[in-house]
Order: sequence, then structure tokens, then C-alpha cells
Amino acid sequence: MQELLYNLLFLSGQHLSFQGCAGFGRAIGKLLWLLLRGRRKYAVQTIAERLALDNQRAEKIALSSFEQSGQSFAEIFLTRRVDFRFWQDKLIIHDPENLSLMQNSSRPIVAVSAHLGAWELMAGLMKLFMHPRPGQIVVRLPKNRALGKLIKHQRGQSRVEIVEHRRAAPRVLRCLKKGGVSAFLVDHNCLQNEAIFIPFLNKTAAVNMGPALLALRARALVWPVFLVRLPGQKYKFYSFPPLDTSELATANGSRQEQINQIARFYTHKVEQMVKKYPEQWFWMHKRWKTRPDGCTRRANAP
Repeated sequence: MQELLYNLLFLSGQHLSFQGCAGFGRAIGKLLWLLLRGRRKYAVQTIAERLALDNQRAEKIALSSFEQSGQSFAEIFLTRRVDFRFWQDKLIIHDPENLSLMQNSSRPIVAVSAHLGAWELMAGLMKLFMHPRPGQIVVRLPKNRALGKLIKHQRGQSRVEIVEHRRAAPRVLRCLKKGGVSAFLVDHNCLQNEAIFIPFLNKTAAVNMGPALLALRARALVWPVFLVRLPGQKYKFYSFPPLDTSELATANGSRQEQINQIARFYTHKVEQMVKKYPEQWFWMHKRWKTRPDGCTRRANAP
């Protein structure tokens, strides 16, 4: 039954325009806001605490976040339409010079981003910006197999390799050794054995060390990139100067200290963007669930 439902969703999604996607996605977000009372309460409380806001302002941001998250899901049907016309008509580049430097670099690149803004369209942008070098995106698929199949199929429409995060290391290293680009979303909670614990929005969070370790092993550039929405179905691409791990690899300090430095670098960039665009981040996710002492406490416990 679920597979039939997702197949119907797939068929209807193929005909969405960018404007239709915005309306459809926001409707999904509003429905989730009404149905997921626990996540709604969690998002409001977390926003108030992490951004030091009153409840009224936090609730307004939380509702917008739910709507934006619904839109992010709907945008998975638009990945094939991220082409040169999209670049010309809908895209604003925050730092064209930095983007040009990255496009012309022959170094392997670990691109790091977050569940912020139009993250589902980033696969299309990777192919557009970095062609012809090999590209891949490392993803965590949902536990629901039917939904995971739909998401994996749609992400694959960008013709970028989709790699599931479990046992992804060999494939990532092969891509990087060819001078390719491997992309990660680095803002999700992770298991304690995968984590480095780093302050994020003024509270210690479990940050996945995998992208940092792989970047260090490949002596790659770590490149923070984000795609946020603007009014009128426009998008803004943020490209930040990279961290060169080859310099860390030859510097003083242990390997673990180098990994920590890389993870802190990309976590800080995510934090900057969340503060700049709080309504476009995925606040319903229990980001602070895994605790340093190994206990899984209630997410907002001190």
C-alpha cells in the first residue's frame, strides 16, 4: 500500500513546476505542522533555546521551517530541471570568484552542506558546476524502504552517483583519488561511535567525523556550499573558501586533532548559515539527541 502511495506521488511530482512545487511543498509542511504535535513542540522549544528567542518568535520560525522542509521534499522532483536555464534565470551566486576557483581546481573536493534551504537541488548543481569530473552524494536513506526507493531514484536523476552512507568509504576514496567531488550533509545527529562532540548553536552536538576523516585521507579541499531560497522562485548559492587538508596533513598535531579541526570548520559554517536563515533549517530533526556520555537523553535536557 505504501509503495502504491509513493508511486502515485512520483507520478504527480513529475509535472510540478517550480511555482507548483513551492505551493505543494508548503501544503505538505502545514499538514505536518498540524499532525506532528510532538515535533512541532520540540522545534519551537529548540529554536527558543538555541537562538535565545521568545516563544512567539520561535513559533513563527518553526512554522516556516516546517513549510520549507515540505518544499525541500517536493523539490526532489525538480533535480532534472537544474540546468543552464535554471542557472541563468533562477540562480544568484554569492561568490562567483570562489566558485570559479573551485571549478578550475584539479584537487579532490569534499563538499559539505546541510539540511537548509533547497538542499535537494544541490545534486543538480554539482553536475552543472563540476562537470566533467566524477561526482557523488553520500546520503542517509529513511528506514521506510518504499520512501527510500523513491528518494534514491529521484536524486539519481541528476546523474550524480548516490552512495548510501553505510560502508561508503571505499567508493568515496576512489572518487576523490580521481579528482572528483564527494558531497555530504553534515548537520544530522549520528551515533556516538561516529561522532566528534563539538559545540553547535551553544550546545554540544554529535558531529559525524566521517567526512573529515575521508577528506584528510584524500588530502582534499573541504568546500562549504549551501543553496537557500529567495522570493519569486529564486535561489542563492553560497560558496565559501575551502579548508585545504593537505596543509593539515603536514602540520604538527595528531591525526585526531586534524580531524577535529576539519569537523569544527564545517560545523561552524553550518552554524553561520542556520543563524542567517533559521527559518530554512530542518528544526524538527533531533539534532542534539546523542550525548557525549553515551546516554540518549531527552533532546532538550540540559
